[in-house]
Amino acid sequence: MFRLKTLMVFALVATLLLFGSLLTSGLADGGANHRVRNQHFGVSGGNVNDHSSAFCCSGTLGSLVTDGTNQYILSNNHVLGRSDQASAGEDISQPGLIDSNCGVATLVADFTGAAALGSNVDAAVAQLRAGQMDSTGFIEDIGVPGNPVNATVGLGVAKSGRTTGFTTGTVSSVNTSVSVQYQRGCNQGKKFTVGYTNQVVINSSTFSAGGDSGSLIVTNNASHNPVALLFAGSSTTTIGNPINEVLTKLGTALGRTFSFGGGGGGAPTPKGHQAGGRQPFIPGLEGLMPQLPEQAVERASAVLENHRANLMFQPGVMGVGVGASGRADGEAAIVIYVNKDSSARPVLPDNLEGIPVTVILTDQFIAR
Repeated sequence: MFRLKTLMVFALVATLLLFGSLLTSGLADGGANHRVRNQHFGVSGGNVNDHSSAFCCSGTLGSLVTDGTNQYILSNNHVLGRSDQASAGEDISQPGLIDSNCGVATLVADFTGAAALGSNVDAAVAQLRAGQMDSTGFIEDIGVPGNPVNATVGLGVAKSGRTTGFTTGTVSSVNTSVSVQYQRGCNQGKKFTVGYTNQVVINSSTFSAGGDSGSLIVTNNASHNPVALLFAGSSTTTIGNPINEVLTKLGTALGRTFSFGGGGGGAPTPKGHQAGGRQPFIPGLEGLMPQLPEQAVERASAVLENHRANLMFQPGVMGVGVGASGRADGEAAIVIYVNKDSSARPVLPDNLEGIPVTVILTDQFIAR
């Protein structure tokens, strides 16, 4: 499991990322504001039972949703629900255990339920305790999210998370199948793999890191439209569940309808909500990478469907999706993500039915 964890031997000894990588305080822009008591969203938090004898784990309390009656924190199943192991009513704290010396900080919500792992989303909600988080749904360094939109290749996006704070990037591939590694307990228990389809991928070494799981990925413009729920990645990629599927699957699992209920619609940013005076988005960034024409994406997606199963069966292949070819404006490609550490190397074509193939080498996709 690649959510953040802390080693504890009677007292806090060190703060670690999975596999022993040292967490430093200067990892990202604004990150420090996300690791202390903060009533905004996009900050440190998690289930108070998410620990073992040696480690404690935390993620990000991503955003606020409502069922029309109650308000809930939206994050991942593996952050709030302990990867299908939590019971309704378990306490959720902010900041998370990782940022309170593995002790319980302020209790802000009660775990309500999750879409089960294997349902194509990694999502859960916890009912908010009155007065403990910002009831407008304000996300640190971003603002109040608007209405959900679908991801497109080249779309400018942003997120606010526990570890790397406020970051921006662009959607690199859509309609992406991925295999993601989990660990049932907090750095303990057998590792297992869950397959996902139709995922959103951002290729960047700085967009997210361990502990950012649960962050809401939004459009990088004044509307802050939700795009995806961050849940996994590698050292050079970030993976998110499409947000409309997240809301649908949670609604089906819990028998209610969820929506973003904090004001929405790109409401003006309240004074005093921005750390260090930072703007809630980077004007113009969404236009830096041309978005692919819908027809090009549809053509590449149709070809991908003919070959998806065979490609995912190849040794070392962790994901396949549709992205930009980089060869010409408006040209789509089939993007194949290959585990660079695998001893086996897949044999892959340069193109499939006339659609160019782009191979990206990266490390294992792991739940963050």
